[in-house]
Amino acid sequence: MTEVGVDRIFQALADQTRRDILGRAIQSGESVSVLSRHYEMSFAAVQKHVAVLERAALVTKERRGREQIVHTNRTTLRRAMTLLDAYEQLWIQRIDQITEILTITEGEPK
Repeated sequence: MTEVGVDRIFQALADQTRRDILGRAIQSGESVSVLSRHYEMSFAAVQKHVAVLERAALVTKERRGREQIVHTNRTTLRRAMTLLDAYEQLWIQRIDQITEILTITEGEPK
């Protein structure tokens, strides 16, 4: 995953509405028009949120007649989870190192 791709994913996930759209699309694909009914914003604003998620490859759209059905791209979502897991492990290692330093320091005479 490129740095630009990672940035797009986390910028897309930084917005509450986009996270909610993603959650709704995980449960079952919904059309943009159905999604727009859940929010107090215009249809065009919801379309823009979906476009941000699509650019980040977090969702795909499938055309069914006049509707566009939004589906979660689970592969990209798994990549984001893997990246977050790696950051978590990094912080756990740092905390362990700090704990070790503090333990050694506490045992030294003053």
